[in-house]
Amino acid sequence: MIEPIMATGGTAETALTLAEIGALLLGLGVLAFIAARLRFSVVPVYLAVGLVVGQGGLGLIGLSEDFLDLGAQIGAILLLLLLGLEHSAPDLAKAFKERKSAGFFDVAVNFIPGAALALLFGWGPLAAIAVGGISYVSSSGITSELIRETGWRRSELSKRIVTILVFEDLALAPYLPLLSSLVLGLSAFAGLISVSIALMITGVILIIAYRGKVQWSRILNPEVPSALLLTIFGSALLAAGVADLAGFSGAVAAFLVGLLLTGEVANTVRGRLGSLRDLFAAIFFLFFGLSTDFAELIAVLPAVAALVVLGVAGKFAVGWWITKDMHDKTMWIRAGAFLTPRGEFSMVIAALAAPAVLSVSLLAITLSYVLVTAVIGSVVLRFLRSGFEREAN
Repeated sequence: MIEPIMATGGTAETALTLAEIGALLLGLGVLAFIAARLRFSVVPVYLAVGLVVGQGGLGLIGLSEDFLDLGAQIGAILLLLLLGLEHSAPDLAKAFKERKSAGFFDVAVNFIPGAALALLFGWGPLAAIAVGGISYVSSSGITSELIRETGWRRSELSKRIVTILVFEDLALAPYLPLLSSLVLGLSAFAGLISVSIALMITGVILIIAYRGKVQWSRILNPEVPSALLLTIFGSALLAAGVADLAGFSGAVAAFLVGLLLTGEVANTVRGRLGSLRDLFAAIFFLFFGLSTDFAELIAVLPAVAALVVLGVAGKFAVGWWITKDMHDKTMWIRAGAFLTPRGEFSMVIAALAAPAVLSVSLLAITLSYVLVTAVIGSVVLRFLRSGFEREAN
């Protein structure tokens, strides 16, 4: 069987592509080991590598754009599916009741300033809505990893931070369909219908997840992990594809699929999909670096600097808000550092809106913004490490 395949045309090109992918993943793996050793977030490393080796940098990698785009989409779906598996509907309801004021404060000090900045630079209303979302959403993936690395996983502080992350994830359920309708140029009425459908779907799934967790556990057998993996992963991909076709966010659809699962089923799926998520997440972040030109970065540096100042200040303000009743009055600094990194959702928003925003390169702005905020959050936490954190690690 090998000889006929090797004899077909295009073999050399296929072999070169495989070698490029292997070398790239090997390099990313080595850099991830180094980042873990330094207790530094690996996300900005992936972004920087893509920026350097892509066509906008040294031009060392010429992988198929279709391959990278599909890999990036699968990465986003897995990131959101795993995030949904981390939560449950009762936890979401409790979090919303306890911290809804902090959630609305987060919108006021992060979304609104970002949108206002876009209008100030003259990028237009659509860019303002997109930049508001980009500046608003903290990276659940980076923040969760930082909490784990620093030993605060089971602390009261981590519970409060996760509440903010959950509130942001829920806020994106109506936001992403609204942005999608604006990008597609739909009428106000069509946009209203799209958002209404999104809210209705989200509400129905939340109710099902809240009331039907026992039934779902009976249907899906965690003792057959291979079948469970294929069922859940396939369901997430199917839901994301159908959602995208219907004008709903595929990423949020994957999040809602994860939200339906709890208990032993969720634990088994998390264990099985964790490594696959890490692989495709690396491709997801790498894709943005490969898609960005150095020249575009230079052009948007003043805007990025202003956005970083507003974004960092906004998240530290949220950190103060959620910790103001805690005994340790310096805890707000650590909370702000955990919330500062932006990541996967910011880049999902940029990828969605970029084709319709011609006044500025949203991809370049978002890549720079994610890079800088991830570095700031990691560095601040590195210098704030207490004896408790060092013992936990």
